[in-house]
Amino acid sequence: MFQPDLYAGQRILITGGGTGLGLAMARKLASLGAEIHLCGRRLDVVEAAAAQLKADFGAAAFAHALDIRSPEAVQQTIEDLWQNHGPLTALVNNAAGNFVSRTEDLSVNGFHAISDIVFRGTFYVTQAVGRQWIAQRLPGAVLSIVVTWVDTGAPFVVPSAMSKAGLDAMTKSLAVEWGPKGIRCNAIAPGVIPTQGASSRLRPGIQGNEDSAARRQADNPMRRLGTGEDIGNLAAFILAPGNGWLNGQTITLDGGDALANGAYFTEYQRWGDEDWARAKQQAISANQPGRAA
Repeated sequence: MFQPDLYAGQRILITGGGTGLGLAMARKLASLGAEIHLCGRRLDVVEAAAAQLKADFGAAAFAHALDIRSPEAVQQTIEDLWQNHGPLTALVNNAAGNFVSRTEDLSVNGFHAISDIVFRGTFYVTQAVGRQWIAQRLPGAVLSIVVTWVDTGAPFVVPSAMSKAGLDAMTKSLAVEWGPKGIRCNAIAPGVIPTQGASSRLRPGIQGNEDSAARRQADNPMRRLGTGEDIGNLAAFILAPGNGWLNGQTITLDGGDALANGAYFTEYQRWGDEDWARAKQQAISANQPGRAA
């Protein structure tokens, strides 16, 4: 589909790039010759991912410890990256957090745990990178990962739905504001692409549960779930150096699922108190590695 050296000379930063969808996109871009920079809160995770990219593709890959919730840390990391490696050509806003909860049960800290990463943190990184491009009169491309819920809404993930809708609005707004400066802004709204982290927090039972996965597949018009290759290919297309007129678009990547089935998580309307207690405990367990780090 793509020429092997399509991204030669391109330097791309992927937030939350050590695992899941971020790593899937990193692998595709690295395979096409891009220099990859991964950032995340757990340095060991992004270092392992960078080493994997080097081993598998011979890619130039670098790891950066960064908590995007801190605007000061974001600014310093972007300045250091520019100084030590050179200007970025693209930014992929992938870092996120989420869990399912009845909205009436959410604490203030629970709300901020999501919104401070997805909404504020993504803005901090986008602004810091954009400032560098604008100051140096350089072109650039921003790709943000949102959700199909920006169109449909979604129960039980209100902080994420609100925050991702904000990123969708940011994408459209900056496409107009920064377009004249040569900076393109687009987004992908992926459907269900099973990863360990997302499944444990959002879909108890789908990871490793053939029955649950089969039901999701049967409901999808394409009769399958998404893969890392799907999102990697679309990211590579959107950010491609020759794709200079695609701007301000949020592209849904879900096999038609949202069209066929609407909002996610509506089945959780049937849950009782015990189900919600179990989901909460599963989310806490999934978060333990990050808390320990």
